[in-house]
Amino acid sequence: MTIFPSGLYYRDAYRNWAQIFKIMAVLWLVLAMFMAIPWIVLLVENDPDAPAFGVSILIVLSATLATWLLTRKVSLELKPWQMFVLTAASWASITGFASLPLILGAPQLSVTNAVFESVSAITTTGSTVMVGIEHFSDGLKLWRGLMQWMGGIGIIVMGIAILPFLKVGGMRLFHTESSDWSDKVMPRTGGIAKATLSIYVALTLAAMVSYWAGGMLPLDAVVHGMTSLATGGFANSDASFGAYAEQPWLLWMGSFFMLSGALPFVLYIRFIRTSRTALWKDQQVRGLLKLLLVAIVVLSGWRVLQGDDWFVSLTHVTFNVISVVTTTGYASDDYTLWGALPVTAFFYLTFVGGCSGSTSGGMKIFRFQIAMLMLLNQLRYLIHANGVFTTRYNQQPVTSDISRSVVAFSFFFFITIAALALSLSALGLDLVTAISGAATAVANVGPGLGDTIGPAGNFSSLPEAAKWLLCIGMLMGRLEILTVVVLMTPMFWRR
Repeated sequence: MTIFPSGLYYRDAYRNWAQIFKIMAVLWLVLAMFMAIPWIVLLVENDPDAPAFGVSILIVLSATLATWLLTRKVSLELKPWQMFVLTAASWASITGFASLPLILGAPQLSVTNAVFESVSAITTTGSTVMVGIEHFSDGLKLWRGLMQWMGGIGIIVMGIAILPFLKVGGMRLFHTESSDWSDKVMPRTGGIAKATLSIYVALTLAAMVSYWAGGMLPLDAVVHGMTSLATGGFANSDASFGAYAEQPWLLWMGSFFMLSGALPFVLYIRFIRTSRTALWKDQQVRGLLKLLLVAIVVLSGWRVLQGDDWFVSLTHVTFNVISVVTTTGYASDDYTLWGALPVTAFFYLTFVGGCSGSTSGGMKIFRFQIAMLMLLNQLRYLIHANGVFTTRYNQQPVTSDISRSVVAFSFFFFITIAALALSLSALGLDLVTAISGAATAVANVGPGLGDTIGPAGNFSSLPEAAKWLLCIGMLMGRLEILTVVVLMTPMFWRR
């Protein structure tokens, strides 16, 4: 009987982990390239923040080079378990590296605050600990927008390719949208990625130009363009999008581009290449639009009954409802002051999210739709005990493994929020802050409820331990919960 592992065991372990780190090194290189954009801007402006970005780039490139040299001879043949590790490790490491300019630059944030800000940016949550944002350098404002824009495209790729392959949270239902990634892990991914990136860039540029033409300052137009499509919500002012609240056409533009980011990007590809009705025929898209319409009509009517102007009410309700449902997190007004009904409605809307394969977070609309189909089937079984009923979604059969996956995800989603809220309350946070903070973190929405973390506040006053817990919640929510939970089970590592 062999007590110690053989040399073959160590070689296999090295090869398996080297494959993961080799891909991570490529992602770090991309991060450094994006980091160079605000660095160049700061150099041109001769801003004192420039050295902070220069040192940060050097650190990231050093880690990239060292990792590449150690793994350059390893071929890439990833197994499913490696994809789980790669997904979690890459997002965690990227958020860590992205925080460096915030620590070394003018804000000189603490490690806790810098990591919180970068996690919120990369996961496109939109929560912030920064105060006086309008007074920071152009390079730093640009970096906050770039972090969210990078996170947005990463989320799309993960949603239409990686998660269906890993069968996470019912995402298997959408495996055909990524040219059957589950059966052909590499061959056709390049074409999908290029098409998705092209559409993402085109929509972002359209948003930037529209905002600029609508009266935004050039830098604000650039940053808001990136964060609208990424459904991230970072703005260049403490007032968020409220800085332009008196310009209703900008709020309507913002509503349109936030919604654009929350729709499935594979359907944009299909719309351009094959079917002009691809978007409307999709059950997810129709469900999302119907939900938004109902919420906007009800809350606009509520405000009109309270004596507000109908057009002002419709404009702000539309903007804020779309912002919360798409998990963008912009705020044009403090909706917690609208009354009890809107506050409760916004809390419920926090959990919804947009479509699968979009930049939005939340539970995603398709899970609510599948849950409703399962409920209707159960009612049919109660009436016709021996009946045989087939559940279909988007003309596809909903198999038992998809149903189980959706149920499992939903259970862990709410358990995560409950556990996080309990932990936050143990740190001294009040009930509203603890519950809404946990929900907004896991759903990747941004602002919570209450005076502290509501639309008119931010997260700077929270205890450091609470910020770290919220960072975990944001990452778990962005990675669809189960991708992280599975790493915590002993059976995963026993394989």
